[in-house]
Amino acid sequence: MEYLISMFIDNELDLNEKIAFVEKVRADAAFTDETVALLQQEKILREDCVYPAPCVAFEAESKWERYLAPLARPIGFAACGFAAALVFAFSFLIVPGDTEVRNRFVIYRPDIAQAEIAGTFTDWKRLPMKKIGGSGYWEILLELPEGEHRFTYILEGRDRYADPTILTRETDDFGGENTILKVEGKA
Repeated sequence: MEYLISMFIDNELDLNEKIAFVEKVRADAAFTDETVALLQQEKILREDCVYPAPCVAFEAESKWERYLAPLARPIGFAACGFAAALVFAFSFLIVPGDTEVRNRFVIYRPDIAQAEIAGTFTDWKRLPMKKIGGSGYWEILLELPEGEHRFTYILEGRDRYADPTILTRETDDFGGENTILKVEGKA
């Protein structure tokens, strides 16, 4: 029955349905009481909830405020313009960072006693890698410039070993494989 009451309140019934609704209200006292209660609730909900605003006393402006107020806006604009000019001027003084990126080369070979790395970034000169404790890992940190670099690991001073974590490779002129690493600048 609440459904009919709700539709009546929201004016969603056509004339025939409204007639049937009024007849139902007249015939059933409990339904009449429920309808009147919901209509009173709807009346309360639709009332404006306006609370009086408290009185606020404003101080009269002083003589100085009267003369300084017209200057406040132009001074604010001037300050904003000055700040923008400073930002613009100092933006030319920003020195771009170096284009070299620090890279950590790591391999896991617990079965060897010596590991080195050689590549285009070392002019194919061998650089020794450092063993990390007894973990079997070997590492070296190198600053590399942006660009594409080729390198390989040299194990035990003689065996060439391509980096297993980088899939981009090429065969060199000596029948070995070089890993290709692309270095992008700092973000």
